[in-house]
Amino acid sequence: MQLSQLLENVNIISNTAQMQSQVSTVTDDSRKVTVGSVFVCIQGNNFDGHTKAAQALSQGAVAVVTERDLGIDNQIVTDNTRAAYALMCSSLFGNPERQLKIIGVTGTNGKTTTCFLIHDILTRMGYSCGLIGTVKTVIGDEEIEATLTTPDPIQLYEYFRKMVDAGCEYCVMEASSQALAQRRLQGVRFSSAIFTNLTQDHLDYHGSFENYIAAKHMLFENTDLAVINLDDAAANKMIEGVSCPVVSFSIKNDKADFAAKNPNIKSTGAEYELVSKNFIKRIRFKVPGEFSVYNSMGAVVCLARMGLPIDEIVEAVALFNSVPGRMEVVPTDTDYTVIIDYAHTPDALENVIKTLQKITAGKTIVVFGCGGDRDSTKRPIMGKIAAENADMVIVTSDNPRTEDPEKIIDDIMAGTQKAKVPVYRIADRREAIERAMKKAKSGDFILLAGKGQETYQIIGHEKHHMDEREIVAGILNGKK
Repeated sequence: MQLSQLLENVNIISNTAQMQSQVSTVTDDSRKVTVGSVFVCIQGNNFDGHTKAAQALSQGAVAVVTERDLGIDNQIVTDNTRAAYALMCSSLFGNPERQLKIIGVTGTNGKTTTCFLIHDILTRMGYSCGLIGTVKTVIGDEEIEATLTTPDPIQLYEYFRKMVDAGCEYCVMEASSQALAQRRLQGVRFSSAIFTNLTQDHLDYHGSFENYIAAKHMLFENTDLAVINLDDAAANKMIEGVSCPVVSFSIKNDKADFAAKNPNIKSTGAEYELVSKNFIKRIRFKVPGEFSVYNSMGAVVCLARMGLPIDEIVEAVALFNSVPGRMEVVPTDTDYTVIIDYAHTPDALENVIKTLQKITAGKTIVVFGCGGDRDSTKRPIMGKIAAENADMVIVTSDNPRTEDPEKIIDDIMAGTQKAKVPVYRIADRREAIERAMKKAKSGDFILLAGKGQETYQIIGHEKHHMDEREIVAGILNGKK
């Protein structure tokens, strides 16, 4: 591919590179620069790629893409190198996103379940659909473990290319706020985009809730259809300024285009009547909780408005089982139940605890921690939520990363000072789980919150194997 082809969609301010040069690849990682590559200089929080521009050229790069004039040869200056990088990756792989009907899902909670459900529905209906999200990427029969909710552009467009080559017609993907803010999705035109909800998260990255909202809103600036949860406080912010058709769904607001009536939340799942101007359909979804009503509504409304037959959609929803790490029941053969859930935000933790309280005959025991090097302001909030809604709380370690686990627990415990239920602190997560299992009695639910599908714990900068399913099994078998 010629450099001119790679840059065909990029806004070029100035250029000293040879546009007929042959390009082998593009990268924003100076360590991956090879002969024939193009190096994109990105200014990050801890590192400025512009400092490696001259080195990249000495390593054989045919050009460097920058946001400012560095006074060097083979330099292409653009207004936003993050956006340029995504557009260049698209060109490198032949703009595969243009051959897919891409459905994007954004929000603090519910993205993964909504995406899995849409993928399952489309697959059951006979469509070939790719999936990109927090748990995994699915391309045809291939499954790839995820490292980011929304991959970096070079990986993302490679996935899109593979999906097209595998015959996929659809792709459903999670769109994280960081990915949107970092322009990883620049140039992707979505067939539809779903907004689930917005609660406190990632403020360590965005700096303010307003910036967080603005990042999420970017998804709806480049879609053909916006599907909005009208019950969320940020709904109007998501709708504001959107030029495409907007369709809303709600449990509480009769002004919504689609409403859920007579919801019935049971231990076996959620049921409700989905009401619109054109039909009333009984929805049965095997995952319990009010949040399951919202997640399933978003998926059903999106696909229905995209023109798929509603009766087939409803039938497929009823057959959907679960998502790894989302209200996942761990086999124990005991008279109490162990649930693993990814809940790692205040709203998610509150929702899942309240759901379990409604369906348990006994008590709810919550084991959770908070991630290190992440938004610390939510820690006492989550401690308070757990203490106010559970019957017993065990505060432990999550992914401490470079922080002291005990310091993280201190932050959480600050929100439990007025607790009227037992609150324990046990930094070792295995010991915390074992304590919960020893405390559990017949009919109780143990909620292991925060890790979800993860099978590791990040300590410092290293991942250590830690699968909560294996821990539970080991405790039951008397293994250390």
